[in-house]
Amino acid sequence: MNASSEWRGASAKDRGPRAEGGSEGLRVLILGIGNVLWADEGFGVRAVEELARRYRFGPHVRILDGGTQGIYLVDQVRWADCLVVFDAVDYGLPPGTLKRVEGAEVPRFLGAKKMSLHQTGFQEVLALADLLGDYPRHLLLIGVQPVELEDFGGSLRPQVKARIWPAISLACAYLEGLGVTCERIQADPAGPSGQIARALDLPDPALGMDRYESGRPSAAAACRHGDPRVLARLGMP
Repeated sequence: MNASSEWRGASAKDRGPRAEGGSEGLRVLILGIGNVLWADEGFGVRAVEELARRYRFGPHVRILDGGTQGIYLVDQVRWADCLVVFDAVDYGLPPGTLKRVEGAEVPRFLGAKKMSLHQTGFQEVLALADLLGDYPRHLLLIGVQPVELEDFGGSLRPQVKARIWPAISLACAYLEGLGVTCERIQADPAGPSGQIARALDLPDPALGMDRYESGRPSAAAACRHGDPRVLARLGMP
């Protein structure tokens, strides 16, 4: 997904001074990273999608579907005083386990085991932001141990989907501890729209989880592990 247009082409210093104390003016980036096309890889994106439907924040809070942009997220990270990241992370724990990591430990856990290109890329984003002198003062990773990644076109597995709301609760508790207001609102079934949508960079409604899941062909109509006609021509079972 593309980053918010008002951020493009501008350095972090062009966006005004950082908040030096208290929560007033604290710039918060809530970031979901991953790929919704690969089953549990989409956890981070689905978490920020649901957060945006259920909560309203002040003008200094940005919600971003970072997708698999990797290094292209560096300006957004440099902008933030506080960075909250949702992601699928291989912690080596039982599938579906939710784990909260804070501060200097975050980069280490994002690279605990490479599951996809976006994780290595995001480690580099954090390192580059630090090198450029604009590293977030507050950093939180909320990750879930995936159940399934090798399912192109698949959605979150039930164990992982069930962790979306606990993950959002952890994020809101963390932000409220920093003095950031998280206002619960009536969810829009169609997802963020109107003024809210313009302030965010989230998946197109056509990629919303409900529509995405309901629109996927059955396993009988669309082979999950390769087209058998092609496999047969290659002499593969």
